[in-house]
Amino acid sequence: MEYGKIIAVTGLPGLYELVSSKSDGAIVRSLDDKSTRFVSSRVHNFSHLESIEIYTVRDNVNLADIFQAMQGSSEKLPDGKDNNALKKYFEKVYPDLDFERVYASDMKKMVKWLGILDANNVEIKLRELTEEPAEEAVAEAQKPEPVAEEPAKAPAKKAATKAAAKKEKPAEEKAEAAEKPKKKAAPKAKKEEADEEPAKKKAAPAKKAKK
Repeated sequence: MEYGKIIAVTGLPGLYELVSSKSDGAIVRSLDDKSTRFVSSRVHNFSHLESIEIYTVRDNVNLADIFQAMQGSSEKLPDGKDNNALKKYFEKVYPDLDFERVYASDMKKMVKWLGILDANNVEIKLRELTEEPAEEAVAEAQKPEPVAEEPAKAPAKKAATKAAAKKEKPAEEKAEAAEKPKKKAAPKAKKEEADEEPAKKKAAPAKKAKK
């Protein structure tokens, strides 16, 4: 069991192994009774043990450092109900603790949690954070950025050419349209001749009627 997967859940006693995360909570397994359950993030908050820090008279230290000091000490774990015994124990095991800001309830939790971790054979070890190599980061930063000016000019010229072509086409079409009606003027003349011929033919019967 990995130390990085161990969490504390507000409102629930003991420690839990994070089985899987969901958008509205998480599925956790109790280190005490091994039961698995879903815990809603709307009701509870989750704290990874490896992300918890403890106040000291100097800089804050990770909770794992306190646990490792407790495991390496020959002092017997105190009774969690006795606040004086708790303070005396930590004064010997980790004297740099800031006892004005680290309360008896905090010390009680640390003693209880270490007992649960030891019972489950959890190796208290922080996961190594994977970082991008410095050389790759520098090389990435030194890459020349693509120049966007030349590609931007080419489309602009094409667009101008297309616009000019669109403007010229209507002018040519108008010129052709103006010429077409002139060619069609001949059929109109024929139509007028066709109208005149029936009139002449009808005039002949009128002369015969006078005889």
